Amino acid sequence: MLGRLFALLVLLVVVAASWAYLAATGVLGELQPQRAISQSPRLPALDRPDHSVRNERQILFGDLHVHSTFSFDAYNLSLPMLQGEGAHPPADACDFARYCSALDFWSINDHAEGLTPAQWSRTKDLVRECNTVAGDAKNPDMVTFLGWEWTQIGETAEAHYGHKNIVLKDIAEQQVPTRPISSREQLFPSGRNPYGLLMRLLFIVTSTGSESRQPYYDFARFLQDREDLISCDKGVPVRELPADCQESAATPTELFGKLDDWSFPYLVIPHGNSWGFYTPPLTRWDKQLAAHTEPDRHEPLIEVFSGHGNIEQYKSWRAVGIDENGQSFCPEPRSDFLPACWQAGEIIRKRCLADRESLNECDQRAVSARANHLAGRDSGHWTVPGSELEDWLDAGQCRDCYMPAYNHRPTASMQYGLAIRDFSDPTKAPKRFRWGIIGSSDIHSARPGSGYKEILRRSMSDGRMANLGPPPAITQRDLEAFSLTPKEAGLFGPYFERFSSFLGTGGLVAVHSAGRDRDSIFTALQDKQVYGTSGDRILLWFDLLESSLGPSAVMGRSVSRSENPEFEVSAMGDWQQQPGCPDNGGGLGAQRLQQLCAGECYNPGDARKRIERIEVVRIRPQLSANEAVDPLIEDPWKIIPCDDQGQGCRVRFSDPDFAQGQRDSLYYVRAVQEPTQTINGENLRCERDQSGECIAIKPCRGRSELDLEDECLSSVGERAWSSPIFVDYEPRG
Repeated sequence: MLGRLFALLVLLVVVAASWAYLAATGVLGELQPQRAISQSPRLPALDRPDHSVRNERQILFGDLHVHSTFSFDAYNLSLPMLQGEGAHPPADACDFARYCSALDFWSINDHAEGLTPAQWSRTKDLVRECNTVAGDAKNPDMVTFLGWEWTQIGETAEAHYGHKNIVLKDIAEQQVPTRPISSREQLFPSGRNPYGLLMRLLFIVTSTGSESRQPYYDFARFLQDREDLISCDKGVPVRELPADCQESAATPTELFGKLDDWSFPYLVIPHGNSWGFYTPPLTRWDKQLAAHTEPDRHEPLIEVFSGHGNIEQYKSWRAVGIDENGQSFCPEPRSDFLPACWQAGEIIRKRCLADRESLNECDQRAVSARANHLAGRDSGHWTVPGSELEDWLDAGQCRDCYMPAYNHRPTASMQYGLAIRDFSDPTKAPKRFRWGIIGSSDIHSARPGSGYKEILRRSMSDGRMANLGPPPAITQRDLEAFSLTPKEAGLFGPYFERFSSFLGTGGLVAVHSAGRDRDSIFTALQDKQVYGTSGDRILLWFDLLESSLGPSAVMGRSVSRSENPEFEVSAMGDWQQQPGCPDNGGGLGAQRLQQLCAGECYNPGDARKRIERIEVVRIRPQLSANEAVDPLIEDPWKIIPCDDQGQGCRVRFSDPDFAQGQRDSLYYVRAVQEPTQTINGENLRCERDQSGECIAIKPCRGRSELDLEDECLSSVGERAWSSPIFVDYEPRG
């Protein structure tokens, strides 16, 4: 009898172990569905006055930053444990862009770090099919571009370069790279990653009920396929590498070199550079500019706004201070900035005083708490166990920025990058960035152009990212019960739930294009005849006017002048949206529209939103390496009210200081609409006292179904950012 019981026990153990191995290695999983796209061309939009055409160029709107669940983070967000909707493969993005958001163009940009050869092949096939459905290649209803994201994160400012999207012009098999280029090699060759096996098994075991385990089996298959990637050999020319290896470039310089070796037309577009979610506090553009050989060719554009925030504005405050000995310290708070490390000390001080400790003791504990927070870097909040979101107020955030990135890093902002120059080679003219400005979504649910309506935060933004980290309410007692440090408990990492207050529906890129075809759109992007919006389809023109000493110029251009420049700005607000989808259904079908678009499409009415004002930013780039950046960035330099009665706004301005100052300058404008309800428009939704100090917050949470019902709306002015006009001073004669 005992022998039989022992044999049965052994059998059960073998069966359980076999199931665990098969489940964790992905054998029980399936690939993401190869969903078919709709073959119906988009039906024509309802007739309305077309104000978007001027000087034989038409304004077209697109999204050049879109993730499907071929990306690891996107697939993770789709799982039931995060209240996900299930897989959204690239085919969903094609249908959404065509029928839901009614874009003119878009690109797929899944993270190269995990794209397998099979996924890359399927992505290319989808892009070609999406373009085939678009009809006449000279006048398609939509253009789809192929691309990927190079996703680099460094632990220190010196090692951090950030994220960049690669967008390719062509789509034919012989006109695109064989492999996307990743930022890093595989850490575990041939899938031999015991931690990965354990993590996948944990996902599956903790799923509730056998009927819900299949998504986790599929996710395990997805993860195992990533780990089975084999790194390409170093030093081998790109065209001689095997098709099924993972190619990597550790720095932007290596990335540009590999792309140039392929010799296919491409764009590299940096984005999210000031996102403190993963960017070290003192990250600066300087090292990237110094490493560039041709910054204007390699990176002609920058994404200023996305669903993950705004990286535009430079500020003089810093999250971390550096003393004369090169040691970091926690800076004191200012009226426009509360350092997170300082607030960590205040939380501990408050607790200490509540326990009736002496003031001196509480001051010392606050000092220690600040130091601990600095040492914890992006995990600093875990050094204050038991703290709630509300305890941190608006610490670490830009208080006077429009929808800023979480933990905004000023020296990684767009304005800082435009203000600096590299003087390292005295034999050559100083290098500088001359970016054109775009917006895009960075959506992780295959929904390009998701910002057409400020509704459905659950679907139209990445609000579920709040669920990626552990809950923040864990206490020191919880850790001590298991004899664990926060790091050992796996609690080191960004503050995901706080991050949720900084996730919106994303922006758009607009081009002034000579046609609707692929070549015309890509040429407009290369020429920087572009601007970005916060999601609304604002029409914007920004021109340097002709003078006796120089011709006119459009946004994105560089010119030389000796006299004071004069400019003209024209802007028109977006159409006010109607509920639901157009009566013609867009060609997709009612059931699919409901499933993919949640029954809400781009559905313009007959009236436009008003443009409230034009803001002008002037930046005068450095004349020497040691010239302070702060006074060079004037934001806003001018504010010009608009008398918009529904037909837009046209204004002129000049720079009376240019000729006398005798230095290069650049100018760009923001067209700001009348305030409307916007998801996370005010981020943490501070309650302020009479002096403007934030005394309480109402964060936008995302962990529960109840949290996700809160659309986190605030009334702010949607806007468009023009590309700069670069006016270099050139003495007369």
